[in-house]
Amino acid sequence: MTDLPTLSVVGLGKLGQCFAAVFAAKGFTVVGVDRDDRAVASLRRGVASVHEPGLQALIDTAAGRLSATHDVAAAVEGSDTTFIIVPTPSNADGTFSNTYVEAVLTALAGRLRASAKPYHLFVLNSTVMPGSAEGVFIPLLERVSGRRVNEGFGFCYAPAFIALGDVVKGLTRPDVVVIGQSDERAGALAESVYRRMCANEPPVVRTSPVNIEIMKLSLNCYVTLKISFANTLAHLCERTPGADVDVITRALGADRRIGSHYLRAGLSFGGPCFPRDGKAIVAYGRALGVGVDLFEALDVVNSYQHRHLEDVVVAHLPPGGPARVAVLGLAYKPNTPVIDESPGVDLVRRLLARGIAVVAYDPLALDTTRAVFGDRIEYAASAKECVSRAPVCVVATTEDEFKEVGAGDFAGPAVVIDCWRMLAGSRLGPRVEHVLLGNGPTRPA
Repeated sequence: MTDLPTLSVVGLGKLGQCFAAVFAAKGFTVVGVDRDDRAVASLRRGVASVHEPGLQALIDTAAGRLSATHDVAAAVEGSDTTFIIVPTPSNADGTFSNTYVEAVLTALAGRLRASAKPYHLFVLNSTVMPGSAEGVFIPLLERVSGRRVNEGFGFCYAPAFIALGDVVKGLTRPDVVVIGQSDERAGALAESVYRRMCANEPPVVRTSPVNIEIMKLSLNCYVTLKISFANTLAHLCERTPGADVDVITRALGADRRIGSHYLRAGLSFGGPCFPRDGKAIVAYGRALGVGVDLFEALDVVNSYQHRHLEDVVVAHLPPGGPARVAVLGLAYKPNTPVIDESPGVDLVRRLLARGIAVVAYDPLALDTTRAVFGDRIEYAASAKECVSRAPVCVVATTEDEFKEVGAGDFAGPAVVIDCWRMLAGSRLGPRVEHVLLGNGPTRPA
């Protein structure tokens, strides 16, 4: 193992900890760097400070090869290659801020200037605007380090295509690895690390940084296009007797020109990446004077999904009865506590604005939701308890636990709005009206 390069990971958040743990589990010696006391102290104890399936097992496997520190100098002196995974928050105009990336690169370059080592590779994984690598980051590194790119240091832009709740699999079995390289040497070094990290043998695309910067934004934009397409089909189906959106999208997805992945109707897309990446590519297009009507339409469709769900719920409230709704699913997707742009959380806000009481449950996101709503809503300890406390229930995510809800869990006649069509109607019985979003009215016999 001594022939492997040593690695450092700056930024120990939800993605950075997974990167560091995967690298160390694959045999690399890794130093994690972050200014957050909790993240550093936790990793020093061998404990993950973020929730992600499989992460703790990797940290356990990596014992002795993974360390953590606050000292950014350790990233330069203690490794051959530094991976930078820090936030790039959205600006008011939809573009991404480089503030944190520039701060880290400035600190790293300052240390490199004082170092006697002949070469260091920087690999940026954070999502950035097109043109940032060659227009901002490489010049900054040259200016502060006093070195020339491809001589005293190399630079690669290599964003990961992952989803929270499935990060470890996304890192170890990616569909593709993309590397925007400053030169062949930098790209080859980065590729060698990724080849060892991957349990599969994905295609590796090495090209200019700007190509990868545009590719990163456009990939997420295309995924949301498929989601929006399926959701629009669902609205057509809901008004068409006998129509079933899942039957239609399965048939469409079987055509190799389309593909089935992400072609599933449900609620709006959310999370920390999809909505903001769409806004970023729109902002980029506008700045270039390019028509981006198609990309802008995705936000329009997604916003409509929120309003549509609200309308469906309100339409099914019992007349004259208690205005009370149970919401199952508060995270933006299963297997994560993250509630950024969550359809379930958006629904709670809309119901509260109408004066409708809410009782909510999520297996992982109760604490993050409580931080937003406090005592303005009620919280249940399980899915079954949640549905027992309201006459209308909304199933907002595809958590496996929700499939166990049955007729006996409801206090009386009830309505279940099944946004992902995941509950078995046979479990609900005649007292429960099962509303399947994306399905049309049943045809008369």
